[in-house]
Amino acid sequence: MERRKFIANLAGMGLLSLVKPGQLLSKTVAVASNYVIEQFEDKGLAHYSYAVLADSKMVVIDPQRNPQVYYDFAQKHNAQIIGIIETHPHADFASAHLEMHQKLNVPIYASSLTKPKYPATAFDEGRTLKLSDLVGLRSIYTPGHAPDHIAVVLYESGKDRAVFSGDSLLIGDVGRPDLRDFSKNADAQRQRLAEMMYDTIHEKFAKLEDDVLLYPAHGAGSLCGRSIRKAASSTVGYEKQHNYAFEKRTKAEFVNLLLSDQPFIPKYFPYAVGLNITGAPELKASLAKVKHLPKNHQPEAKALIIDSRPAATFKASYLTNAINIQGGGAFETWLGSMVAPESEFYLVAADDENLQSVIKKAAAIGYESKIKGAFVYDATNGNQFTTFDKSTFNPEENKYTYLDVRTIKEVNETTVFKNSIHIPLHELTQRLTEIPKDKPILVNCASGYRSATASSILKKLLPNVQIYDLGAAVTEYKKPVAEK
Repeated sequence: MERRKFIANLAGMGLLSLVKPGQLLSKTVAVASNYVIEQFEDKGLAHYSYAVLADSKMVVIDPQRNPQVYYDFAQKHNAQIIGIIETHPHADFASAHLEMHQKLNVPIYASSLTKPKYPATAFDEGRTLKLSDLVGLRSIYTPGHAPDHIAVVLYESGKDRAVFSGDSLLIGDVGRPDLRDFSKNADAQRQRLAEMMYDTIHEKFAKLEDDVLLYPAHGAGSLCGRSIRKAASSTVGYEKQHNYAFEKRTKAEFVNLLLSDQPFIPKYFPYAVGLNITGAPELKASLAKVKHLPKNHQPEAKALIIDSRPAATFKASYLTNAINIQGGGAFETWLGSMVAPESEFYLVAADDENLQSVIKKAAAIGYESKIKGAFVYDATNGNQFTTFDKSTFNPEENKYTYLDVRTIKEVNETTVFKNSIHIPLHELTQRLTEIPKDKPILVNCASGYRSATASSILKKLLPNVQIYDLGAAVTEYKKPVAEK
């Protein structure tokens, strides 16, 4: 829809007040005479949730942990939230479905195969939920990412207009099949799910019309897929032409492809699945239980401390044993990757505002209950990193042990230093013995975010070795592998 017509439609429906200058398509992603689709993005988790509004009735699909954004949207439009739909029990974030059900007394629609511990209304293939005489939502069974996965089709006057695909069909990709079973039978389950994904793509999504809009639950940066394209929406037709999953190949070939080269599984994923099957506790009450400690608190010896301050601030003064996971970027993912859900930790920030922010980010993955205490740290007399002097650095002099904490895929695409030891960040503590201790260690990643975490871990675990973090300067040394 061209810009002028789009704005006219927004104004005609009383929606223009929601649109900020320069951000026209960042929230309201589809407007028609009979319905509106609103997309909510949690950038830290690359998660998309949706509100479908028609005839003053609203349904929320795959909600994030904080339900207030949906309440605010409904209030702005005098809309009544009549239900919540979960496409599947998500692995990478905690959902607000139970809280919304309890507050609003509305149904949670989900696959009957999920067998949740919360009260749910079965929304299996073919079942519909009407929002008006012309607009409704229809369930289709789309297993592959999960055995109980459904997608939700928005129809108007009998024509399919959009599909909310959850983590089955993603933009440029499909959901990975290895996030639901971690038992001794996991390999067989993943094989079966990959086979089911093949059928889902060719028997369900391929049969939708090309002009059906595609709205997934995750975008680029999410670990729920392998190679998600950087876009917030697509069409089924575009995916048929450009998504590898629709390419002509046998089921066996597809399964082998899907099961290969998947990214790592963060420690918190199985925990989040279980939490979502049970239902996360009410957010505000849960956050109120987080213990706030005095500024510059000194935790007990050997306590696990997560310091969310910027890397430079951390390196200037930090608490003994602290691990630096910076509060921006993918803080939630790395917190849940480096800290097991059975562990408790202290959470540190530079000021009260940032402390509140990272507590909420921890809550997004259901980790607020794991925070032993939270406090601001701004002392200047703590431990310090020795600054890496790039001006005298010559990579050819072999004065350092080079440690690259990027993923295998990244290392195969670009190189940084010759003779680097490659240990992905999420494997670092388990593979510490593979790192020589006879020279200073220089750590790099792709941008400086992960190397800050890795270098702080090495400082904690290898106190007698000089540790340096290359940080953002890594961009000066990266080059394609072909140019080695």
